[in-house]
Amino acid sequence: MRHPRSLLFLLSACLVGCQQHQARPDVVPADYIGLQAPAIPELLLRQGDRLAICGDSITEQKMYSRMMEAYIVTARSDLHVTVRQHGWSGEQAGGFLKRMESDVLRFKPTIATTCYGMNDFRYVPKDDAIAATYRQNQTKVVQAFKAAGTRVVLGSSGTIHSVPPWVKSAKGTWQDLNLALLNFRNIDIEVAEAEQVAFADVYWPMLIKGQESRAKYGDSFKLEGNDGVHPGWAGHVMMATAYLEALGLYGDIGEIKVDLAAGKATAKEGQRVMKYESGTVSLRSSRLPFSFEPGDVTKDNTIAAGVALANFQNKLNRLTLKVAGAKAAKVKITWGEASKVFTAGQLKQGVNLAAEFPQNPTSATFAKIWQAVGEKQAYETKQMQKLFRSPEAKADMAAVVKSSELEHDRLAGVLKDAIKPVDSTLKVEEVL
Repeated sequence: MRHPRSLLFLLSACLVGCQQHQARPDVVPADYIGLQAPAIPELLLRQGDRLAICGDSITEQKMYSRMMEAYIVTARSDLHVTVRQHGWSGEQAGGFLKRMESDVLRFKPTIATTCYGMNDFRYVPKDDAIAATYRQNQTKVVQAFKAAGTRVVLGSSGTIHSVPPWVKSAKGTWQDLNLALLNFRNIDIEVAEAEQVAFADVYWPMLIKGQESRAKYGDSFKLEGNDGVHPGWAGHVMMATAYLEALGLYGDIGEIKVDLAAGKATAKEGQRVMKYESGTVSLRSSRLPFSFEPGDVTKDNTIAAGVALANFQNKLNRLTLKVAGAKAAKVKITWGEASKVFTAGQLKQGVNLAAEFPQNPTSATFAKIWQAVGEKQAYETKQMQKLFRSPEAKADMAAVVKSSELEHDRLAGVLKDAIKPVDSTLKVEEVL
């Protein structure tokens, strides 16, 4: 199946209430007309927030939601945010509306993200009646959250890679269906502006990077997943990046400054210098970078590919080291067991330790957090889909909620115990 090679869009932002069209190069087909996404004015997460991540089967994959939670509890451990995922396969916004009270609002979330549209558009070309139903249901979802005192980040769906063969009623071409999803994305912007809530733009980045990656790696690179709809890790990193940015998270995890001439070191934003002596920093990190195993960036099911496509390290994962006062042209940095040599000029400007040392002294702690988040989110699906729909729940829902929350509290406790500061040694040595 051929895909247009020219669908490269210029991303821009405007203030809430803007209805201007998305700027785009002349080579972009005229049919692709998108509204400019509202700007994110500030950090939306607050101290002690309870975040609900809601959506359909793409959310139930527990990939972008897992990445979001792991990132938030490590990079912004100072906010003490707790997270639940509420994904449900095959769901439309109208179906979510019917189960919100039972599955989500009972846990009193203070902020929520949503990701609907993929099932709602029914895999057919643009249809005004279907779009009107979607607009109505999305509006009601937002209003229900607001009535419960929950702040909202209304997310668009992503894109599709191909017409899914497993949807027997699907019609139209790949481009027809992505244009229908673009219309839904525009509706989401209009609903977000009308209801004065935040918006997460998943569609544009997925479309742009899907086109770029296919042009670079071939059509076998499926950012939207092997079945054309459910992304692998690369696509989910793109999604997580969109939602984290929409929450107002801008990626400064900390900064360490070393002045070799003055013989001192300082740190801020979740980093603390415990001791400094002769170029060696004893560092305590209470805010940790997102850590991942190196992988093949040409494969669509690696986190590494998504990190590269989303520019994740520069956008959201900055642990900066700056070194002044070096007399030599080159300086060797050793963090834990790994070493790299940089120019004095690079270090004076600052290098991102998280990007330069993706496996580092914080990685073991992050791995425990990653595991704990995965186990907790898996139980959240079981709790909603099995325990809350069991015969016991029909007889006494309150009792099932109470008993199931004991296990959830245990899993949340394992995660909480894993979130702890990491001590490490950072050596700065001039290369003579």
